[in-house]
Amino acid sequence: MTATDADMTAADVVWDLAPLLPDTPDDRGLSELLDAADARAEDLARTRGQVAELDAGGLASFMNEMAELLDLVGRAGSYAGLDFATDTTDPARGARMQRVEERATAIQTRLLFFELEWAELPDERVDELLADERLAFARHHLRSERRYRPHLLTEPEEVILTEKALSGRSAWERLFEEQVSTISVELDGGITTLEAALARLHAPDREVRRTAAEAITSGLEPGLRTRAFVMNTLLSDKAVDDRLRHFDTWIQSRNLANEAGDASVEALVDAVQSRNSIAQRWYALKARLLGIDRLADYDRMASVAEVEAHIGWQSAKELVLDAYGSFSGELADTAQRFFDGAWIDAAARPGKRPGAFCAYTVPSHHPYVLLNWTSRRRDVLTLAHELGHGLHAFLARGQGIFHQSTPLTLAETASVFGETVTFGRLLEEVTDPNERLALLASNLEDQIATVFRQIAMNRFEHSIHTERRDTGELSVERLGDLWTASQADMLGDSVEITEGYRTWWSYIPHFIGTPGYVYAYAYGQLLALSVYAQYEARGPEFVPQYLDLLRAGGSMAPEELGRLVDVDLADPGFWDRGLDIIERRLDETVAAAEASGRLS
Repeated sequence: MTATDADMTAADVVWDLAPLLPDTPDDRGLSELLDAADARAEDLARTRGQVAELDAGGLASFMNEMAELLDLVGRAGSYAGLDFATDTTDPARGARMQRVEERATAIQTRLLFFELEWAELPDERVDELLADERLAFARHHLRSERRYRPHLLTEPEEVILTEKALSGRSAWERLFEEQVSTISVELDGGITTLEAALARLHAPDREVRRTAAEAITSGLEPGLRTRAFVMNTLLSDKAVDDRLRHFDTWIQSRNLANEAGDASVEALVDAVQSRNSIAQRWYALKARLLGIDRLADYDRMASVAEVEAHIGWQSAKELVLDAYGSFSGELADTAQRFFDGAWIDAAARPGKRPGAFCAYTVPSHHPYVLLNWTSRRRDVLTLAHELGHGLHAFLARGQGIFHQSTPLTLAETASVFGETVTFGRLLEEVTDPNERLALLASNLEDQIATVFRQIAMNRFEHSIHTERRDTGELSVERLGDLWTASQADMLGDSVEITEGYRTWWSYIPHFIGTPGYVYAYAYGQLLALSVYAQYEARGPEFVPQYLDLLRAGGSMAPEELGRLVDVDLADPGFWDRGLDIIERRLDETVAAAEASGRLS
């Protein structure tokens, strides 16, 4: 392989997980971490039955010990999980991850008493304890944990549910992940990965897109019924869990975890659905740009560029660093560390988990980014997006293990912001009308996918959870019906949904691993666009406020975090203002299309 080939495929860009472990390799290092965590758990367990008697100093000491234990378990879990993500077909990696999860679960069950005893304390006593500055490092965590009070079971019941999860929900999730990672697609007389095949849906040539879509549908067929059975099993499992914990709806537990009120989430969903015309208007325009009467589902992501641009890894790296540097030198310098420190695994290869993500690991270490690089311009924005997550994680390390992470609803803020800054940098350099149109269209489509498509997927989840509870197991055919209906509500008459597309729900991991997750993308996108609008209006003076938001991590409630950047999440009109920003981007894209001369 030549240097140019390596740069285009990012073949040499692999992460180094070894620093997560002590100075001993793999299994021995993992055992050392977990043995040390076991010993700390034994010490902490001596507090059983005495939580109500702790004063502020005693509680602070307990939580500091707990933080150190979580660091040990987090390092072991991060190493095993990230190593497995690079090759989910390797039995040794799978077995190692399972061993770590089993030991971590055993440790967790020994400490369940604390959550239950803490929940039983009177509010007055909790307020008194948390007023002490020695508990500032865990204050929001401890206070927010009490929101689960109505949904906790007895300690023996909690232990049973926790331990059985390994051979229940977790096992089914792993089976699904392994199934999806081994999906192969036959194209051009050869075999390629699902990720590479999906990338072809961006091709300017419609025949390439149609052929890729048909091949993907064929590739999804083997194991489809197994994946449907996994889905049904987990839908039932969640229904049982919700019933035992007295959650009224399938989404309530997710909203609680996100520190989002049921009414506010419903308002988000309603606001987006009421503006589906934005997506439909774009897809109608796109059909004209592509010279076809009506888009098919496989045309939705097609590039409107006349030639599909490719970009090498080194060029992408320089572009993203320059974009971050145009906003903040501190962010650019921190992003550089991801490249220099082998914190990124970018090459697409068989068995590797599809998609992209950032793993926070633990505050005493650093984050890692996984990508599947295919050298498309969209991959540049994915790199900027995941680095945004990484920068958020890195800057929030000072908050410690209890407050580093935000709820899912705010987790996309830095990633979307970074992607938007990078997009703005790209747009500044473009003078050719056709290239400007291609860039605007690509950005608009990303926003539509993140807001409108994710809410459509939320509606799919709503329908399958509800129907599974009301009528029982769902067939592959019924899952296809519900998937198609949710997509049709968003697309209207602007896009034809083909027969093959009915099974494309079956490779999406969020439905399996984090039910209810997807609306957080829309929430985060609209929030991040509002934050970026502040930057556009105020310029460099806004930068310190934004960095303060990142450093705050999850140390405050979402509404308090929003106030750091002058955003009012409690305002009923908030969602519509975010949607107005997307509609303005649509108007810009229409103007660019007219300026390009491509509209008849």
